[in-house]
Order: sequence, then C-alpha cells, then structure tokens
Amino acid sequence: MRILLHGQLRYMKDHGFNVASISANSNLSTEPPYDWPHYTAPLTRRISPWQDVLAIWRLIILMRQLRPDIVHTHTPKAGLIGMLAGRLTGVPIRIHTLGGLPLVTARGGTRMLLWLAEKVTGYAAHHIWPNGPSLLSDARRLRLFPERKLDIVAHGSSNGVDLEQFSPAAVSEFQIGAVRKAISYSSDATYLLFVGRAVQDKGIPELVRMFLPLLANRPEVRLLLVGPIEEERVEEILPSETRAIIENTPEIVHIPWSDEVPAIMMIADMLIFPSHREGFPNVLLQAGAMELPIVCSSIPGNIDIVDNGRTGYTFPVGNALALLDTLEYALDHPEKSRKMASALRQEVAGKFDRKMIHAELLKRYRGLLQNAGIMNERE
Repeated sequence: MRILLHGQLRYMKDHGFNVASISANSNLSTEPPYDWPHYTAPLTRRISPWQDVLAIWRLIILMRQLRPDIVHTHTPKAGLIGMLAGRLTGVPIRIHTLGGLPLVTARGGTRMLLWLAEKVTGYAAHHIWPNGPSLLSDARRLRLFPERKLDIVAHGSSNGVDLEQFSPAAVSEFQIGAVRKAISYSSDATYLLFVGRAVQDKGIPELVRMFLPLLANRPEVRLLLVGPIEEERVEEILPSETRAIIENTPEIVHIPWSDEVPAIMMIADMLIFPSHREGFPNVLLQAGAMELPIVCSSIPGNIDIVDNGRTGYTFPVGNALALLDTLEYALDHPEKSRKMASALRQEVAGKFDRKMIHAELLKRYRGLLQNAGIMNERE
C-alpha cells in the first residue's frame, strides 16, 4: 500500500474525507506519519481458504465498526475479500481497481479458481475500474464483469507517477554518487536496468538468458536487477539455472531493495522490462518520467505506455532472441532511443501526473456520493 497508493489517502483526507486503510501488514514507514486509522487483515497473495475466511470475517467486523460510505480495493485478493465483505455489510459504494489478471498466465485448475474469484469480485462490486485500456479490453474479451460496471479513471494508472520525485532535475549529485559507489560504477560500461520482483512472470529467465550472448558481443554491458528474488511461492521461484547465472556472473548486479530508484535510473542507459503480464506498470511510467529509454514486452499494460518505434521498443513476450535483437538495435541507435525517451516523458507528464490522477479520483468519489444521495444528506 505504501508504494501502490503513495500519497492518495493523504490527498483524500486533505480534501475532506475521513479515511481508513486496511492492508496485510502495517509497514507504512515510507510516508509521513499517518493521522488516520490503519488496520491489518490476514490477506495472502496465494489461494488459502482458511486464511481467506478469516480475512473476510476480519473485514466484516471492521466495516461494521467503521460504516464506510465507500470501499475501494486494489489487488486481486483484496478485491475478492473486500468486495464480499462490503456487500455483506451493505457498504453503499463498492469499487475495485483491476490492476492485473493473474488468470491470463495460469493453467488448469488454478486458472479456473482465479476466473471464479474475478467473477465473484465483479458480482459484489458496483464499479470495476481497470487501470489501463488493454486490461479493459482483456476483461471484456474474457467476459468477467458486466459492461455497466467497467470504466477507466483518466487515461489509466492506479496512482500515476510523482513527477517531482521522478525527474532528472530532482536527483542530486550526492544520490548519484552513492549509487555509483554501491555498484562500482564505470563510465566505460553500459548499464541495463530491470526494476521489479525477480520472478518468472516478470520474464527474468529470458532476460538472463539473453544477457549472456549480449555480454559475449559487448563486454562493456552490465545488468542491474533491482528487486527481491522470490523465495517462497513455488510457481514464481526462478529456475536454478537462472539463479546460478545471476549469482555467478560478475556483470550482473543484484540489488534486493533500494529507495533510490530515480538515482539508479539516472545512471542507467536502458530499462529492460520483459514481463509476461501487467496491469499498468508503474516502472514504465517512472522510467518514462526519467527519460530513460525502454525496451519492454508487447503485452497489455506495457503497450498502453510504450508505443513501439515512437516512445520506446517492444518485442514478443517470452522470446529471448527477439529481446536480444531489439536491445541490440536500441543500443546501436542511441540518439533515436533518447528521442523516443524524450517523447515518452512528455506523454507521461501530460497523462499520468499523480496530481491529475488524484484530482480525477476525488471528482469521481464526490460524484458517486452525490448520485447515492449521501453527500447531499451530510452537507
């Protein structure tokens, strides 16, 4: 929550809403001190019937105590649990932001369970807001939700991008120097950057597989992997071969966590994002705001942000050879890559400024409350 919705609840409180937040844990330390109630519930990413029943019961108790006018959920599990609890307690306005469809890459019984979970979420919600145009298209194609419930906020994105934080002008020389020292920076090297969870669905196996022949042809390249490596969920754990390459290749630098992503983007030459499925990826917005050239997979979500050949480069998902060819071309044409990155910066600033997203959400909340007769009753 502290990353996904950074600043959003503060904005709503500053504009007259009484807010409360619920998450799986209370680690909200990266924002200023909170002066609204925050609660925890036993929410898990994976399907866990016993834990899920406990989570629904916990949310039912909380909603009966808080009596909210609006419940707005994010992430698939929070949507399922939160919308069900909201319906069972009669919350007047129930909104779920659809930030991705895990069922797209699932198979067999798991896919059926995930499909059922989305259908139940859609049944219990009044509004389903996909956070990107291509995700909206996927939801329609799969017939997951009634058409009357579907809509997109502004141009997409759950929270936009902070253009004051993700701006080349906002990064200090001290921050850049600290990052360079941490990675043993060399001005002769070319730095490729990945930011995100290092799991199979993010395309890490083909990224690492592609890097070895690239390194053989271009000894100056370095790969920065910024994000945690999954250690628990079996279906997401990287193959042993991929782990071995990461651990035994000096030119691959793994950074498990960093609060200095803008500074890392400043020293990088290219962002590589080979993900298999996305909703509306924040890292592409962030890289766009930082004018960092992008090579990404041509999947829903990514293609809502990067227009191949105009604002970046895309390649067929899961294809390591195509990724290698695309990256080679991008590196061979640095001026073209920089021009496209500059064009993307303009689009991100014009469409996905966090301040604009917050203002649009506020407008929608107020409109829904007025339509329900709730705001008028309290004014």
